[in-house]
Amino acid sequence: MAESCTWCGDAVEADDGFRAYEPAGERRAVFCRLEHVVPWAIQDAHWEAGELTEPPALDDDARACAQCGAELGEVHVLLVRHRGGHRIADGFCSVDHMLAWAKAGGRWG
Repeated sequence: MAESCTWCGDAVEADDGFRAYEPAGERRAVFCRLEHVVPWAIQDAHWEAGELTEPPALDDDARACAQCGAELGEVHVLLVRHRGGHRIADGFCSVDHMLAWAKAGGRWG
């Protein structure tokens, strides 16, 4: 079932795109491309209500910020890349750290 990109509104299939979560606040956002994280975050990160729909282990495995390396606290951001049946998760201290990471090209930048 397709969702809509929080930034541009395009359809995002279940096995593609990115899902951002703030588990402590039960907030989420969906992106068709990593590049859409950047303007979304710059323009005040408008979240949608929603729980973490990924396997709980993905959040448990994200223990350090992918941008600065600091240990993640209870309030953090999780960005999950959907690629086919695979889920690749990165955790962040804040939306600002996720923004900096995305601007640099993400995991492969």
